[in-house]
Amino acid sequence: MAACMKVQISSGGRQLLSVVYLVAAVLIVLPATSRWWRRDNGNVAHLHFFMHDVMTGPDATAVDVVNGTGRAFDVVGGLRFGQVVVMDDVLTEGPSRSSPRVGRTQGFYVFSDMHVPALLFCMNVVLTAGPYAGSTVTILGRDHITEPLRELSVVGGTGAFRMATGYVLWRTASWQFRADAVLELDVFVHTRPELQSPPPLHHRPPPPAAAASST
Repeated sequence: MAACMKVQISSGGRQLLSVVYLVAAVLIVLPATSRWWRRDNGNVAHLHFFMHDVMTGPDATAVDVVNGTGRAFDVVGGLRFGQVVVMDDVLTEGPSRSSPRVGRTQGFYVFSDMHVPALLFCMNVVLTAGPYAGSTVTILGRDHITEPLRELSVVGGTGAFRMATGYVLWRTASWQFRADAVLELDVFVHTRPELQSPPPLHHRPPPPAAAASST
């Protein structure tokens, strides 16, 4: 404290330097997990979170609905071509399931490659926290589960992400065979601000019946 007071009563240049140091210290102290979302520029939102695909126990969030009858994959024995899993997985800020929740992923995945353990993923990211709470992002794509980094597509959304496009960088943070997996997702969403809120009533086109009666 004494050092800070000494800087404050020094010359103007030293006062400015003390302010810079103070701001830097505050930024270091702030927890990084408080910003699982950010805007990289005006129309691109970057979302970063962890998806918990739990297939065991009474609180399982992913369940087999179709057992694959095709060939088994040697790399991950027991998983077969044609297997279908439906999920309602929790999304959190950090890799621990006890970290703050930010939403859920709801959808399904199918082992759709006959030769390697690659999945067709189709899911909605339903956000429940932060500035985008209530909005959704729709993700579709191929997930080769043995590769360190995969890329999937953002094909749409609702709320703040109406008619969104983009991509997802997808990594496996941890995995227990035929049990639980934690996936790390970096979602880059290109938005269209003009579509994020409904137009005023007087700008909306009339319903077909009203339009026909007015002619």
